[in-house]
Amino acid sequence: MDQLHCIRNFVAVVDAGGFAGASRKLNLSPASVTRAVAELESHLGVSLLTRTTRVVRVTDAGARYVEDCRRILA
Repeated sequence: MDQLHCIRNFVAVVDAGGFAGASRKLNLSPASVTRAVAELESHLGVSLLTRTTRVVRVTDAGARYVEDCRRILA
């Protein structure tokens, strides 16, 4: 797992408000963005996003982690 790649995908999903927008921004397929975020969640052992059919929301843990990720990427 390329953790930096997964972090970039996670931040893009949060910024775009969903997987489709993040995939367009990153020029990747929605499935690859979804897999990268799922790998990151599995690696960390925590759910970063709450997914429904209509919306993707950041969990409390995800909100804290995305701030750390932004500092890493900067």
